[in-house]
Amino acid sequence: MKETIIAIVPAAGLGTRFGPGTNKPFHPILGKPLIVWALRIFEAMDEVSEVIPVLKESDREKGIRIFEEYGLAKVKLIAPGGKERQDSVHHGLELLRGRADMVLIHDGARPLVDGALVRRTIRGIEDSDGVITGVPVKDTIKEVRDGVVARTLRREILWSVQTPQVFRYESIMNAYGRAIRERFYSTDDAALVEGAGGRVKVVMGSYGNIKVTTPEDIAVAEALLRARPEGEA
Repeated sequence: MKETIIAIVPAAGLGTRFGPGTNKPFHPILGKPLIVWALRIFEAMDEVSEVIPVLKESDREKGIRIFEEYGLAKVKLIAPGGKERQDSVHHGLELLRGRADMVLIHDGARPLVDGALVRRTIRGIEDSDGVITGVPVKDTIKEVRDGVVARTLRREILWSVQTPQVFRYESIMNAYGRAIRERFYSTDDAALVEGAGGRVKVVMGSYGNIKVTTPEDIAVAEALLRARPEGEA
Protein backbone atom coordinates (compact mmCIF):
# COMPACT_ATOMS: atom_id res chain seq x y z
CA MET A 1 0.00 0.00 0.00
CA LYS A 2 1.40 3.37 -1.04
CA GLU A 3 2.22 5.70 1.83
CA THR A 4 0.83 9.23 1.74
CA ILE A 5 3.49 11.93 1.66
CA ILE A 6 2.53 15.57 2.19
CA ALA A 7 5.03 18.41 1.86
CA ILE A 8 5.26 21.42 4.17
CA VAL A 9 7.09 24.44 2.75
CA PRO A 10 7.84 27.07 5.42
CA ALA A 11 8.14 30.58 4.01
CA ALA A 12 6.93 32.79 6.86
CA GLY A 13 10.22 34.18 8.12
CA LEU A 14 10.87 37.89 8.48
CA GLY A 15 13.75 37.77 6.00
CA THR A 16 15.75 40.33 7.98
CA ARG A 17 19.02 39.41 6.26
CA PHE A 18 17.36 39.78 2.87
CA GLY A 19 16.88 43.50 3.37
CA PRO A 20 14.16 45.91 4.51
CA GLY A 21 11.06 46.47 2.42
CA THR A 22 11.29 43.12 0.65
CA ASN A 23 8.98 40.11 0.67
CA LYS A 24 11.34 37.19 0.17
CA PRO A 25 8.87 34.36 -0.67
CA PHE A 26 7.58 36.34 -3.65
CA HIS A 27 10.82 37.97 -4.76
CA PRO A 28 11.25 37.26 -8.50
CA ILE A 29 13.87 34.72 -9.51
CA LEU A 30 14.13 34.58 -13.31
CA GLY A 31 10.60 35.95 -13.48
CA LYS A 32 8.99 33.52 -11.01
CA PRO A 33 8.36 34.11 -7.29
CA LEU A 34 11.06 32.45 -5.19
CA ILE A 35 8.69 30.01 -3.43
CA VAL A 36 7.16 28.86 -6.73
CA TRP A 37 10.40 27.20 -7.84
CA ALA A 38 10.19 24.62 -5.05
CA LEU A 39 6.41 24.24 -5.19
CA ARG A 40 6.41 23.42 -8.91
CA ILE A 41 8.83 20.53 -8.32
CA PHE A 42 6.45 18.96 -5.78
CA GLU A 43 3.50 19.67 -8.07
CA ALA A 44 5.13 17.51 -10.75
CA MET A 45 5.95 14.56 -8.46
CA ASP A 46 3.58 11.60 -8.13
CA GLU A 47 5.19 10.76 -4.78
CA VAL A 48 3.87 13.95 -3.15
CA SER A 49 0.08 14.08 -2.79
CA GLU A 50 -0.35 17.56 -1.31
CA VAL A 51 1.71 20.67 -0.54
CA ILE A 52 1.13 23.03 2.37
CA PRO A 53 3.00 26.35 2.20
CA VAL A 54 3.41 28.25 5.47
CA LEU A 55 3.00 32.00 5.04
CA LYS A 56 2.64 35.08 7.16
CA GLU A 57 -1.01 36.05 7.52
CA SER A 58 -0.31 39.26 5.60
CA ASP A 59 0.94 37.16 2.66
CA ARG A 60 -1.95 34.72 2.56
CA GLU A 61 -4.14 36.40 -0.06
CA LYS A 62 -1.21 37.18 -2.32
CA GLY A 63 -0.05 33.57 -1.96
CA ILE A 64 -3.46 32.23 -2.98
CA ARG A 65 -3.44 34.38 -6.13
CA ILE A 66 0.09 33.35 -7.08
CA PHE A 67 -0.47 29.65 -6.48
CA GLU A 68 -3.57 29.73 -8.65
CA GLU A 69 -1.74 31.70 -11.34
CA TYR A 70 0.96 29.03 -11.58
CA GLY A 71 -1.50 26.13 -11.53
CA LEU A 72 -0.29 24.67 -8.22
CA ALA A 73 -3.29 22.40 -7.68
CA LYS A 74 -1.66 20.45 -4.85
CA VAL A 75 -1.81 23.55 -2.66
CA LYS A 76 -5.17 23.11 -0.95
CA LEU A 77 -4.33 24.61 2.45
CA ILE A 78 -2.01 27.36 3.65
CA ALA A 79 -0.71 27.16 7.21
CA PRO A 80 -0.24 30.37 9.21
CA GLY A 81 3.27 31.39 10.15
CA GLY A 82 4.38 31.39 13.77
CA LYS A 83 6.78 33.41 15.87
CA GLU A 84 9.68 31.09 15.05
CA ARG A 85 10.28 28.65 12.18
CA GLN A 86 9.54 25.76 14.53
CA ASP A 87 6.13 27.25 15.33
CA SER A 88 5.41 27.65 11.62
CA VAL A 89 6.24 24.03 10.82
CA HIS A 90 4.15 22.87 13.77
CA HIS A 91 1.15 24.75 12.36
CA GLY A 92 1.62 22.82 9.13
CA LEU A 93 1.97 19.50 10.93
CA GLU A 94 -1.29 20.09 12.79
CA LEU A 95 -3.09 20.27 9.44
CA LEU A 96 -1.88 16.76 8.55
CA ARG A 97 -3.40 14.82 11.45
CA GLY A 98 -4.86 11.56 10.17
CA ARG A 99 -3.95 12.36 6.56
CA ALA A 100 -0.22 11.67 6.18
CA ASP A 101 2.10 8.72 6.73
CA MET A 102 5.18 10.82 6.04
CA VAL A 103 5.90 14.53 5.92
CA LEU A 104 8.43 16.19 3.67
CA ILE A 105 9.72 19.56 4.89
CA HIS A 106 11.51 21.90 2.50
CA ASP A 107 12.56 25.52 2.88
CA GLY A 108 10.66 27.81 0.55
CA ALA A 109 13.90 29.74 0.08
CA ARG A 110 15.68 26.79 -1.58
CA PRO A 111 14.68 27.11 -5.26
CA LEU A 112 17.29 24.67 -6.59
CA VAL A 113 15.66 21.50 -5.25
CA ASP A 114 14.93 18.88 -7.91
CA GLY A 115 12.86 15.74 -8.15
CA ALA A 116 15.86 13.39 -8.08
CA LEU A 117 17.02 14.80 -4.74
CA VAL A 118 13.52 14.57 -3.26
CA ARG A 119 13.12 10.96 -4.41
CA ARG A 120 16.53 10.03 -3.01
CA THR A 121 15.50 11.47 0.34
CA ILE A 122 12.17 9.63 0.38
CA ARG A 123 13.80 6.31 -0.54
CA GLY A 124 16.34 6.70 2.23
CA ILE A 125 13.86 6.54 5.10
CA GLU A 126 13.46 2.72 5.22
CA ASP A 127 14.04 1.74 8.87
CA SER A 128 14.60 5.29 10.15
CA ASP A 129 12.44 7.96 11.74
CA GLY A 130 13.73 10.57 9.35
CA VAL A 131 16.12 11.37 6.52
CA ILE A 132 17.91 14.65 5.96
CA THR A 133 19.95 15.93 3.05
CA GLY A 134 23.36 17.46 3.52
CA VAL A 135 26.82 17.94 2.08
CA PRO A 136 30.26 17.50 3.65
CA VAL A 137 31.72 20.87 4.63
CA LYS A 138 34.54 22.17 2.46
CA ASP A 139 35.99 24.75 4.83
CA THR A 140 37.90 24.23 8.05
CA ILE A 141 35.46 24.90 10.92
CA LYS A 142 36.59 26.44 14.20
CA GLU A 143 34.68 26.90 17.44
CA VAL A 144 35.17 30.52 18.49
CA ARG A 145 34.32 32.08 21.85
CA ASP A 146 34.66 35.81 22.52
CA GLY A 147 36.72 36.21 19.39
CA VAL A 148 39.22 33.51 20.35
CA VAL A 149 39.52 30.05 18.79
CA ALA A 150 38.47 27.41 21.33
CA ARG A 151 39.12 24.42 19.08
CA THR A 152 39.33 23.29 15.47
CA LEU A 153 36.68 20.73 14.58
CA ARG A 154 37.34 17.63 12.48
CA ARG A 155 36.16 18.58 9.02
CA GLU A 156 35.87 14.98 7.81
CA ILE A 157 32.91 14.27 10.13
CA LEU A 158 31.05 17.57 9.61
CA TRP A 159 28.12 18.02 7.23
CA SER A 160 26.15 21.10 6.27
CA VAL A 161 22.46 20.24 6.59
CA GLN A 162 19.90 21.16 3.93
CA THR A 163 16.30 20.45 3.06
CA PRO A 164 14.36 18.47 1.88
CA GLN A 165 13.97 16.41 5.03
CA VAL A 166 11.50 13.53 5.30
CA PHE A 167 10.03 12.13 8.53
CA ARG A 168 7.50 9.56 9.57
CA TYR A 169 4.56 11.65 10.70
CA GLU A 170 4.16 9.97 14.06
CA SER A 171 7.87 10.38 14.84
CA ILE A 172 8.04 14.08 14.11
CA MET A 173 4.78 14.84 15.90
CA ASN A 174 6.06 13.04 19.00
CA ALA A 175 9.29 15.03 18.73
CA TYR A 176 7.41 18.32 18.42
CA GLY A 177 5.24 17.43 21.39
CA ARG A 178 8.35 16.78 23.48
CA ALA A 179 9.97 20.04 22.33
CA ILE A 180 6.84 22.01 23.26
CA ARG A 181 6.71 20.45 26.72
CA GLU A 182 10.39 21.18 27.31
CA ARG A 183 10.24 24.63 25.61
CA PHE A 184 13.10 23.60 23.36
CA TYR A 185 13.62 25.42 20.06
CA SER A 186 15.80 24.53 17.10
CA THR A 187 16.12 25.83 13.56
CA ASP A 188 16.38 22.22 12.34
CA ASP A 189 13.43 19.81 12.47
CA ALA A 190 15.74 16.79 12.57
CA ALA A 191 17.29 18.05 15.81
CA LEU A 192 13.90 17.64 17.50
CA VAL A 193 13.60 14.05 16.28
CA GLU A 194 17.17 13.34 17.39
CA GLY A 195 16.44 14.84 20.80
CA ALA A 196 13.45 12.53 21.18
CA GLY A 197 15.64 9.49 20.53
CA GLY A 198 14.74 9.06 16.87
CA ARG A 199 17.06 7.60 14.25
CA VAL A 200 17.89 10.12 11.52
CA LYS A 201 19.85 9.21 8.40
CA VAL A 202 21.73 11.52 6.04
CA VAL A 203 21.72 11.28 2.26
CA MET A 204 23.90 13.28 -0.09
CA GLY A 205 22.36 16.60 -0.99
CA SER A 206 23.74 19.06 -3.50
CA TYR A 207 26.18 21.94 -3.20
CA GLY A 208 23.92 23.75 -5.64
CA ASN A 209 20.89 23.43 -3.35
CA ILE A 210 21.51 26.85 -1.84
CA LYS A 211 19.23 28.79 0.47
CA VAL A 212 18.46 32.34 -0.63
CA THR A 213 19.20 34.33 2.52
CA THR A 214 20.80 37.58 1.38
CA PRO A 215 20.39 39.68 -1.80
CA GLU A 216 23.75 38.38 -3.03
CA ASP A 217 22.28 34.88 -3.18
CA ILE A 218 19.84 35.95 -5.91
CA ALA A 219 22.51 36.17 -8.61
CA VAL A 220 23.95 32.78 -7.60
CA ALA A 221 20.53 31.12 -7.63
CA GLU A 222 19.67 32.59 -11.03
CA ALA A 223 22.97 31.42 -12.52
CA LEU A 224 22.43 27.89 -11.21
CA LEU A 225 18.84 27.82 -12.46
CA ARG A 226 19.92 28.98 -15.93
CA ALA A 227 22.38 26.11 -16.03
CA ARG A 228 19.72 23.52 -15.13
CA PRO A 229 18.54 21.28 -17.99
CA GLU A 230 15.21 22.39 -19.50
CA GLY A 231 12.20 20.74 -17.84
CA GLU A 232 14.20 19.10 -15.04
CA ALA A 233 11.96 17.83 -12.20
